[in-house]
Amino acid sequence: MNITPDQITFFTLGPIEVNATIVFTWIIMCILVFISWLATRTIGKKEHPDGWQFALELMVLYTLDQIGELTGSKDRTILTFIGTLFLFIAVSNIISVVPGFESPTGSLNTTASLAICVFFAVPVFGISKTGVGSYLKHYLEPSIFMLPFNIIGEFSRTLALAVRLFGNMMSGKLIAGVLLSLVPILIPVAMHLFGILIGLIQAYIFAVLAIVYIASGLQSRSGNHSNQSGSDNEDN
Repeated sequence: MNITPDQITFFTLGPIEVNATIVFTWIIMCILVFISWLATRTIGKKEHPDGWQFALELMVLYTLDQIGELTGSKDRTILTFIGTLFLFIAVSNIISVVPGFESPTGSLNTTASLAICVFFAVPVFGISKTGVGSYLKHYLEPSIFMLPFNIIGEFSRTLALAVRLFGNMMSGKLIAGVLLSLVPILIPVAMHLFGILIGLIQAYIFAVLAIVYIASGLQSRSGNHSNQSGSDNEDN
């Protein structure tokens, strides 16, 4: 049994090996584009939304509520980023129950790439809200001696985000393989249902952690601005 889809090579293009991770990632992206088309094709044309549009609107509203609770504002730019992460991971994990399909999230390369996206999203959103100077000042708090530790903290939580998703998906696949080999008749249906549930939970956890990381940056910088503004008002 292959532990990760990286071990499955479909073909090569010169020095480049096109493995299952690349192929199924593109398949997932095509599926997401098709689902988006299904969900948005009737917007503004019908009085009542169809099932696809209703499901998408429900997910958008719920994600906005989560972002609002954690960041204090329902920022639609954050919604776009978080929604994309959630849909990609959720669809990848759900379709992994299809025989012959290898989930891209079973590859450390994929989970690391998603975590790196979150790593860069934190300063991008922070700088866009408060400016470069205010954002970078956070790394010097509470003193300049904390600079290396704050930087290490940024990298360590990115690594943890990648390894957590990869580890959970890989361990689930190994456990399912062992159970299927022991009880091949009774276990498959239950394991497929359990796999779908775990996949959705992992997508939700990854998205929530991404929101938390972004929110921590926004709130810390916003807090600094609020304190500074309060001090200025008192002086006046």
